[in-house]
Amino acid sequence: RLYHRHLWQEDGADILAYVKKRGLSDAVIRRFGIGAAPARPNIGSTLMSEGFTKEELISAGLMLERDGRVFDMFRNRAMFPIIDAYGNVLGFGGRAIGDVQPKYLNTSETPIFHKSSNMFGIDIAKSAIVSSGEAIVVEGYTDVIAMHQAGIANVVATLGTALTAQHVKLISRFATRI
Repeated sequence: RLYHRHLWQEDGADILAYVKKRGLSDAVIRRFGIGAAPARPNIGSTLMSEGFTKEELISAGLMLERDGRVFDMFRNRAMFPIIDAYGNVLGFGGRAIGDVQPKYLNTSETPIFHKSSNMFGIDIAKSAIVSSGEAIVVEGYTDVIAMHQAGIANVVATLGTALTAQHVKLISRFATRI
């Protein structure tokens, strides 16, 4: 919610402009919970002021610690929440705005997030997958979102990895054809 809130604020204006340039409507931006990790303010500091500990934020993959310094994992990025089939946010994918490298950055593996066994959009697509009996797997977050915006709702994406046996097992819970 914090990343999503930043998208609509002044510090998220460049990121919102990028998302809109990709042709995404306000409705689909809200539906997928797209957000912004601005260059400033520091998201970690905000979350610690709300009661989270530094250790929790590092364990969740939102902050990194190097050379005794702690800093946000995601800065100046469009943020895509990765949500499981039950509606739980497991992690994030961040798309750099400008020349920041790497261009795409996912939450690191955590106790609850494993990119080889989760799929982007499964929470929103699962009912359409069940209804149609098939799932369409595409490459990226914006591919999924654009397809949903165009009315094709049985679409999911891997999380920067090749399609794995765990992905197939997950999709097969809802689809007979992939």
